[in-house]
Amino acid sequence: MANRTETADQPRLPGRKAQAARNDGLILDAARAVFLDDPNAPIAAVAERAGVGISALYRRYPSKEVLLRTLCHEGLRRFNAEADVALEDSDGWRGFVGFLERVVEADVHSLTVHLAGTFTPDESMLPDVLHSGEAGDELVRRAHASGRLRPDVNALDVGLILEACSAVVMPDPARTAQLRRRVLALMIDGLTAEGPLPGPAPATGEFAWRWERRP
Repeated sequence: MANRTETADQPRLPGRKAQAARNDGLILDAARAVFLDDPNAPIAAVAERAGVGISALYRRYPSKEVLLRTLCHEGLRRFNAEADVALEDSDGWRGFVGFLERVVEADVHSLTVHLAGTFTPDESMLPDVLHSGEAGDELVRRAHASGRLRPDVNALDVGLILEACSAVVMPDPARTAQLRRRVLALMIDGLTAEGPLPGPAPATGEFAWRWERRP
């Protein structure tokens, strides 16, 4: 996922609040980098990478559990935001493809692949979880209605495609992005192919086990 950047249309915050907001962005960016590399890394490694004191980190995130949950919730919100943008497109297939491209670029699904099971989701995430499911289903429905998406694909198939793209990692971030776009383009071609897919489609709840807290 791209790092946070301040934009001209964001409201200006007073001094201490602005510093706190900057620190929060630094902490979340650092947490993403640290925990995607090693989910078992100590929270002190996040503070060191962010360049903030451990006390400043703990004031905002009192435990590693809270930090991991916040990080994944942020990724979920990004997924939902991109889905909402896609649903505004009058062309169901174009909106669907654009959604896939933006989510892969944002690297949302690396969080799922690496961090599922490292924390316990709480009720605050439920509305966004429900929204992601509804939006994903609607994107697939519209793509089917366009006549371009093969009929035996469901929204869970799409999630697996996004996870597969996130598994492409190279030492050079620019090369990682290039190869992910290439893999996604190949998969999009496959989404329009004819002929039956092997095995039954993934079912609702089939991947819920991944979010059970690992000992």
